[in-house]
Amino acid sequence: MDTENGSLWLTEDEQRVWRTHLDVSRLLMHQLERDLQPFGLTNNDYEILVNLSESEDHRMRMSELATRTLQSKSRLSHQITRMENGGLVRRESCDSDKRGLFAVLTQQGWDTMRNVAPHHVASVRRHFISQLPPEALADLQKALTPVAEHLHRLRGV
Repeated sequence: MDTENGSLWLTEDEQRVWRTHLDVSRLLMHQLERDLQPFGLTNNDYEILVNLSESEDHRMRMSELATRTLQSKSRLSHQITRMENGGLVRRESCDSDKRGLFAVLTQQGWDTMRNVAPHHVASVRRHFISQLPPEALADLQKALTPVAEHLHRLRGV
């Protein structure tokens, strides 16, 4: 249905799907965060550890890490400071760009990642993967891929 300003309202089915998506997204992230708490980590901490653990030499430019984690440079800087204080990461200067900085995974950060990852994977499996039949996973992947690609294009990534 059209509104006075030309917007097209969601149909009942579209509204139901959208609201279910919002519920699942919020509730799942909340539960995954709760499951990381015994390890003293947040979802943001874990995401940073994953990005660094999967990068070459376990290091990444702060600007690239901010882009990958959808954080402002300022917010990431505060996050990295907290993680530095916990011994998980350190900052290193960039030789080729004196203003550039790298976030680097420490040995403690790597050990933490190796310890927490199996628990996190079990949490993802318990609260998401195992809740869906295998054919639904393939359908969900197929349905969400165009949305993810569209959003990546908008970000220029």
